[in-house]
Amino acid sequence: MPLTLDTPTTADLPTLVEIWEAAVRATHHFLPESDLQVIKPLLREQYFPAVQLTCARDEAGLILGFLGSAEGMVEMLFVDPASHGQGVGRRLMHHAIDELGATRVDVNEQNPQAVGFYQHLGFVVSDRSALDGGGRPFPILHMTLSRP
Repeated sequence: MPLTLDTPTTADLPTLVEIWEAAVRATHHFLPESDLQVIKPLLREQYFPAVQLTCARDEAGLILGFLGSAEGMVEMLFVDPASHGQGVGRRLMHHAIDELGATRVDVNEQNPQAVGFYQHLGFVVSDRSALDGGGRPFPILHMTLSRP
């Protein structure tokens, strides 16, 4: 599927929040609804402004997924569940690695699909934290790119 990568505009941010929520509901079954509702407003208020955002659009210009990176770290990668398995995440990650110099990513240990995805791209677990960045009891695997 042909994809175009670009920087989302302010008008695109509600779509990114929708994709985030749909992807989290599809993959983060361990996350309680109350935590999801706490995190959701923080996306626009804190998380999006702290990263360089890249979105993947289809031929019609619809956003299928997005990535946020900062200082060699992929801070977020979310793909619309309807587009899972179609190369959107892979394309965004190759962009992050090849163009943005990303070599690190953190992933919820309780999201084995994501762990496997990053391992397939050449990332290996380098460390583990018992709590997530918000201090919640969701272990985080710190992964580093192992391929040259």
